[in-house]
Amino acid sequence: MTSVAIVTGASSGIGAATARRLAAEGFHVLAAARRAERLADLVAEITSAGGQATAVTCDITSDESVAGLAEAAAQAPGPVTLLVNNAGGARGLDPVESGSVADWQWMYDVNVLGTLRVTQALLPALEASGSGTIVVVSSTAGLGVYEGGGGYTAAKHAQTAIAGTLRLELCGRPLRVIEIDPGMVKTDEFGLVRFEGDAERAAAVYAGVPGPLVAEDVADCIAWCATRPEHVNIDRLVVRPRAQAAQHKVHRV
Repeated sequence: MTSVAIVTGASSGIGAATARRLAAEGFHVLAAARRAERLADLVAEITSAGGQATAVTCDITSDESVAGLAEAAAQAPGPVTLLVNNAGGARGLDPVESGSVADWQWMYDVNVLGTLRVTQALLPALEASGSGTIVVVSSTAGLGVYEGGGGYTAAKHAQTAIAGTLRLELCGRPLRVIEIDPGMVKTDEFGLVRFEGDAERAAAVYAGVPGPLVAEDVADCIAWCATRPEHVNIDRLVVRPRAQAAQHKVHRV
């Protein structure tokens, strides 16, 4: 029977790339996100390439919507063995003293509480499979801080804390918890969301950086971790482009 993988935030960027890659690995992918039209296009792309996928419209900031995702998982054509908590994002680059409370709240709800909601809803199905894997896509922002990043780094530190705590709490049960921490990843939407559609400001983040990561690089890491033998747990995988030695140290040409 085909194993089922659930990917949140699947309508673009890392989520879409991960859905494509997992389908290529033989999973039936439940692609979850808010934007139904984009999901439909993604599923059509995957199926035309010979893979299996189903679109599930889901807002991870809504308890009711996440309950709907769990219902879709129960109707999936196989055991749910993989959950990729990918949905997240950043807003603003303001210092703590002038940061928007609304932006901070959005980042916490999407990155932290979204991971909590979805994980709680899918844990029973993952455990029932006999060999479930939970992937939390956090960030190197969850391992350090930088000026202007207070809200985002706070949220990602919290997400990292969820992954570590969950691994302790689930020890002895047939479940793995994997944390993926990407550094600089150039995608179509992350910077645009952070800077409220300012394309010039978003592009400046990657200006002169030779070979930033792309979504497919992170998807490759997720797929590799998730397809290790079931007794192997990759606790944390930190992935940066070669040009980024640390959060504050980036080579530009």
